[in-house]
Amino acid sequence: MQGGGYLCATSKHFSHYKKNSIMDATNTEQNSLEKILDVARIQSERIAVEALKGDPLFYECITGSEGLSNILKGKNLYRPQLALAGFYNKFGDGSILIFGNTEIAYLKSLSEEKRIESFKILLQREVPVPCIVVTNKNEIDDSLIKIAKENSVPIFKTEQNTSHAFYFLSEFLDDYFAPQQVVHGALVDVYGVGMLFFGESAIGKSELALALVQKGHRLVADDSVVLCNKNNVRIMGTSSSLAKHFMEIRGVGLIDIRQMYGIKAVRFQKRVEVLVHLQKWDPTKDYTRLGERDSLTSIMGVKIPTIALPISIGKNVAAIAEAIALNYLLRVYGYNPAIQFGELLKKRISSKQSDPDFYNEMRSVTWFQGDDE
Repeated sequence: MQGGGYLCATSKHFSHYKKNSIMDATNTEQNSLEKILDVARIQSERIAVEALKGDPLFYECITGSEGLSNILKGKNLYRPQLALAGFYNKFGDGSILIFGNTEIAYLKSLSEEKRIESFKILLQREVPVPCIVVTNKNEIDDSLIKIAKENSVPIFKTEQNTSHAFYFLSEFLDDYFAPQQVVHGALVDVYGVGMLFFGESAIGKSELALALVQKGHRLVADDSVVLCNKNNVRIMGTSSSLAKHFMEIRGVGLIDIRQMYGIKAVRFQKRVEVLVHLQKWDPTKDYTRLGERDSLTSIMGVKIPTIALPISIGKNVAAIAEAIALNYLLRVYGYNPAIQFGELLKKRISSKQSDPDFYNEMRSVTWFQGDDE
């Protein structure tokens, strides 16, 4: 990844992921962003079922260590209601099997011989079952546990009802298998708005993030920002496991934001809501003046508002960043200053054409009454 400091993710750290550059843009201006915003795609392709025992699920495994190294290659979940009865058309091969009240009640309704036969057929398919999750504190027969051990299929238990277990397990797997990217930039929570600052090397991203922290805002990640596509509707950002809340300032070296400014100055994750492209001031370039036209950049299919911010000597970029965040919040709540100004301008133009006293009403006050407002 070009332009990054030593905290940036390297190919070595992500050698077990697929990589390619996938930042795409929505117009000519944003096509140029792809050349500046260096992107590495990372995506998990497999996970051992042993992960279900840990944070955040904490499932109890009732089959010992057998099969905990089984690999999940997808996020599909399957309730084998019809399969237990012998109907295997459209069976979810390779999926986690969820045993809720219906599955357990059906197995208990069978004779012991039929129950064992049905369970064996379920676990001895050509595509192995990675694991089973039993919900609602349901108990499963020792004979079935023995069969599961023999076939190296771990059985997990949870107190959650089936709907909740389905939801949380789906969320966990969606997050693990979600497309991710590592980008070179700084992610800061400004007034609750996740702002990702990016631009060429030495443009001042870290210095801007530091100035915002000193103003009371919260750093999420600097230099190496890991982005995750959550359910194709939002982009979440965090720091890399190496960088955390360290920051590299040229001429100073490494500083630890959390240790220097306290826990209030950092966040561990934040939704990315605005992209700010820091650019060196170019007098030949036509920058947006009124903000009447939205500019969007697509990150992993999710479109995010993008602002090209020219940088020049003496410009208070931190104050401008705060203004961008507040303006974004106003627009979220339905107020667009560009539209409001446009309406006022139209009204003023129409007044100029029809009102002979137009030039007498150009001031925002009718008369100056002294400096005692």
